[in-house]
Amino acid sequence: MTPAPDIKNSTAEERRDYIKERFPCIADCDMCGICTVFHGKDAELAYEAYIRGERSFEDVSRDYR
Repeated sequence: MTPAPDIKNSTAEERRDYIKERFPCIADCDMCGICTVFHGKDAELAYEAYIRGERSFEDVSRDYR
């Protein structure tokens, strides 16, 4: 997996695409578990502050560890 785009050197769309690629929804929550990690949220919603460029990927990720 490639590193998350830096918020200073990427667009919101590039960051959104990264989140979609990194945490793909397979529409089978029993098999995947991603929604459980994000407390029932879609990955895009969980990483909204990163996508908007307000917080780094690592900072948001710490919220879910």
